[in-house]
Amino acid sequence: MKTVRADDGTDYVLLKRSDDASLVRDPATGNECYVRNDRLEIVDRSPLETAASAVPEPVRRLVTNVHDEKALGLLFELTERGPTGVRTLLDATDFCESDLHGTLTVLTASDLLEETTVADERGYRVTESGREALEWIATGNDPSS
Repeated sequence: MKTVRADDGTDYVLLKRSDDASLVRDPATGNECYVRNDRLEIVDRSPLETAASAVPEPVRRLVTNVHDEKALGLLFELTERGPTGVRTLLDATDFCESDLHGTLTVLTASDLLEETTVADERGYRVTESGREALEWIATGNDPSS
């Protein structure tokens, strides 16, 4: 398997290559088709990364950055509560201060959370891409379709 790009800019997973044409799969749709070789170029990208592009980018970000149920639960809790101060999060969760800080840092760096001000104190809220990812995994459907 390799990643190839068609002359229209679409990335495909190369399944089989012959002299004139190649069998490719569109990761977004799963459709397979033959494309002439002169319309394809090999791309320096893992075919597994290309296959993963079938999942919306915010969901991939969530899956690759949320490594345990507590962090996932924190995202869902912040979605329900809305912007929440750090002191409230310390009181409402079973995170110790350092674990909460580390989790908030990872989730903020991955653009799932953003820092905000709540009652003149530092707080956090879920970003739009974070909401989209949570909605997608909670319902099993892409909310944009």
